[in-house]
Amino acid sequence: MTHITLVRHGQANTEARDEISYDQLSDLGHQQAAWLGSYLDSSGAQHPRVYCGTLRRHIETAAGMGCAEVIQDARLNEMEYFTMAQAMEAQHGLAIPQEREGFIAHLPKVFKAWSAGEIDTPPESWEDFESRTQSVLTEIAAGDGPALVVTSGGFISMAMRQAMGLDTDGMARMALAIMNTSMHRLFPIGGHLSPVLFNAVPHLDTADRLYAQTHL
Repeated sequence: MTHITLVRHGQANTEARDEISYDQLSDLGHQQAAWLGSYLDSSGAQHPRVYCGTLRRHIETAAGMGCAEVIQDARLNEMEYFTMAQAMEAQHGLAIPQEREGFIAHLPKVFKAWSAGEIDTPPESWEDFESRTQSVLTEIAAGDGPALVVTSGGFISMAMRQAMGLDTDGMARMALAIMNTSMHRLFPIGGHLSPVLFNAVPHLDTADRLYAQTHL
């Protein structure tokens, strides 16, 4: 097994309330990606293998980081949160927040209903999301050399849930904490991938870049 560094994509369209319009980086998101790429270059980090999902925001982030050869894998894609939020509103009367702060209470409710099978015909079952997260990370970990993986916050929180045995509420709190272009490392210990780094943003940790430490 080898270690895996998960990277959340740069800031996307914060005004979006559907999957398609959300799936593009903001100007700040492009800048965050460039800063992360420069940091990794200057630190001498070696990642002979780079992966990303097939979503536009994943591909744009990897490109902005300066990654030349990237393996795209749809199993690294995010859950369709906005689609499920729309279903929750239609089926359970849970209004979709109109301001970013509202998602702090909204996201755990969606996760809980989804994991309990209380959303009719979701785009993907909770069990399928769990399964694809585990399968793709197991395959990447079996390869040669450290891997860099550009993905999304929900995927990262599921990876951490599996590594740490978190319940659904714990996973939701973790998902809300994950910053754009943050790094999270899973290291093989005793035959299992264990978290040794969470939510690191050294490329944004200077006084002139604190404004770029975004969650949404």
